[in-house]
Amino acid sequence: MRRRWSNTSRSGGGGSSGKFSCPTLKDLEALLHDDLADSPCRVLHRARPAVRAIRSIPSSSSSFSADPLDRRRRRIVLYFTSLGVVRRTFDDCRAVRSVLRSLRVAVDERDVSVDARFRAELQAAFGRRFRHVVLPQVFLSGRCLGGADEIRRLHESGELRALVEGIPSAPTAPCGVCGGVRFVLCATCSGSRKRWWWGSKGGGFRACGECNENGLVRCPDCFPAAV
Repeated sequence: MRRRWSNTSRSGGGGSSGKFSCPTLKDLEALLHDDLADSPCRVLHRARPAVRAIRSIPSSSSSFSADPLDRRRRRIVLYFTSLGVVRRTFDDCRAVRSVLRSLRVAVDERDVSVDARFRAELQAAFGRRFRHVVLPQVFLSGRCLGGADEIRRLHESGELRALVEGIPSAPTAPCGVCGGVRFVLCATCSGSRKRWWWGSKGGGFRACGECNENGLVRCPDCFPAAV
């Protein structure tokens, strides 16, 4: 089933050619809920559609990554989606990633279409305002710089380069472990999301608590603090 965005999902009802624009995460969830059956997207090696990550909130309460609002660490955190289901959102995310990479600084990229825990982090960061949040979102040292429009404005004015001064430089070559994908197979369950356990009444399989819903963990070389 295919659906198209109505004018209500555009800024001001008419759309603007000079600015980035994208639907809210709530609208994205509604679209993906109907298009899940025929979505061509796949997460790395797995057949499970990546859109499931956006539509669900993780049941695990374990900490997966550092708090994006932590002001003690000087770093850039980018929340985005690699899904191309909503073209406008995909283009905005790609544009912001391109801008940040042009600055040649390290960026903690968190793809909400690969891991639902990233979506939960955004929800915790914005609280009640989460329903109005659009992707992408950029955090610098715990402060939200905004979305695509704000990043483009800061970049064109030269303010963004000044803001990121002091951030560690980005690696010059792709990671030798993940190839730049930022995720690897879970070593505990080999991507199956299940692990064997023994108890007083025998053994059995339990859900793996180390990986995300796609059997993946963040690359230990790219994010040593996350493992």
